[in-house]
Amino acid sequence: MWTSNLAVPAAFAATYLVWGGTYLAVTVALDSIPPFLLMGSRSIAGGGLLLVAAWSANRTFDGRTAARAAACGLLLFVGCHGTLAYAQQRVPSGLAAVLLATIPFWLALIGAVLPGGHRPEWRQFVMLGLGLTGVALIVMGEGKGAAGAIGTMDLGLLLASALSWAVGSVLTERWSPPDREIAFSGHALLSGGLMLVAMSIGFGELGRFDISHVSGIGAGAWLYLTLAGTILAFVSYIWLLKRVPAPLAATYTFVNPVIALLLGWMVLGETFGVAMMIGALLVVVSIGGLLYSRAAAKPAR
Repeated sequence: MWTSNLAVPAAFAATYLVWGGTYLAVTVALDSIPPFLLMGSRSIAGGGLLLVAAWSANRTFDGRTAARAAACGLLLFVGCHGTLAYAQQRVPSGLAAVLLATIPFWLALIGAVLPGGHRPEWRQFVMLGLGLTGVALIVMGEGKGAAGAIGTMDLGLLLASALSWAVGSVLTERWSPPDREIAFSGHALLSGGLMLVAMSIGFGELGRFDISHVSGIGAGAWLYLTLAGTILAFVSYIWLLKRVPAPLAATYTFVNPVIALLLGWMVLGETFGVAMMIGALLVVVSIGGLLYSRAAAKPAR
């Protein structure tokens, strides 16, 4: 059947390819749109469209589930996307994507501490250590490459955004009702977007923002983030979380850095040194090894 044969690969393709391009789109859009307003407006627009679609299809749910979706929205969009955009004002897009590739590490650790979760074996802890070594190499890289451009605060912010996304993903996997992915996504997006806009007002972004100064390429980047990154890819991710294990759904995080680094190099002229390349390779290898060891220990459903 089409649903079983093509839907899952298509959803993976959306998270792999579309989200790989969002790092470049965020960097471009930040030239004319402040970070919290950028992420808040795309989330509100995307969430509103998804809620309209859910209501039209009579796919809504009760207040308790809506509250849970709102909590997930704060973790996914305020804790992750808002923090990511704030840090990307100073951090190259490719480097940000590499640091967000730590999401599977956090998922493994969360699974180890949650009741009924999966405690990683020693091989998996080795892979986690290998990946964290890669992150350290990226941050400690010297020279004019992207690796030398990140500060301690931005490192902490990007790692915290990865942790926030991982927690939000685990809760979404547990809380989102079957066949209600669009409604759950819409509530999460709208809640996170409203909080981000409130933060934008509180930080004075709206007072400094002038829509007439938004460039054509900035507007195009916003549309890409809203329609492709927010609606298509996020709904695909929520859909995947109900059908494959969370660490498997999170494999997009080691495909995105490759796409983001290539786009940053081709479009923005971003550079990266040897240390960053070695560190990125360690991150990719460790995540691949982690996912392989999990699959070998317990067959994926």
